[in-house]
Amino acid sequence: MSIVIFIDFDGTITKKDTCAAMVEAFADSGWEEINAKWERKEISTEECANMTFKLFRAGLSEVKKLIETMEIDDYFKDFLSYCRDKGYQVYVLSDGYDFCLETVFKKYKIEVPYFANRMIYKQGFEIKCLNANPDCGICGTCKTKLMERLKGEGDLVIYVGDGYSDTCPAMKADIIFARSTLYKYCRENGVSARYFASFDDIISFLQTR
Repeated sequence: MSIVIFIDFDGTITKKDTCAAMVEAFADSGWEEINAKWERKEISTEECANMTFKLFRAGLSEVKKLIETMEIDDYFKDFLSYCRDKGYQVYVLSDGYDFCLETVFKKYKIEVPYFANRMIYKQGFEIKCLNANPDCGICGTCKTKLMERLKGEGDLVIYVGDGYSDTCPAMKADIIFARSTLYKYCRENGVSARYFASFDDIISFLQTR
């Protein structure tokens, strides 16, 4: 049986959510209500992001400088090395922005396949959602559909995440590692999930397989 691992980016790989950091640093007031509507699934990720971007008072260079300060989990690179040694396939699935993933991965010299919303800067920011699910229309990156496409027949699927966009794909996994919003969701809905504080916890689990 092969193991395939799908991992959220913001707040899971990174110590701080890069999208939240951008909003806190550069958005004028009003973003809180937009975000609350997204959390209630009243608007899509694309609508939420593009409405919030209209409140931004920053250019691409300022955003890049901020994202370059973002830190990753202390054990994430060790985790990737372990997975490579064992032949486990790892994918990063993000409802955030490709610019943020690329910037952070370049900083830490990380090479891993990923899927995210495309962030565009032309007289202002906007996103394009290339992996959305028209049947749902909420997330910009439908992690569930990507998982179904990327996993092999009979693979053991592990999902690692922390947020609202992880609740749907995590339900399709055989093993869930969760914290924050995702862990709370699993507990409230009677879904078995393993809490993780860092990727060292996941390495320890994999060593017992």
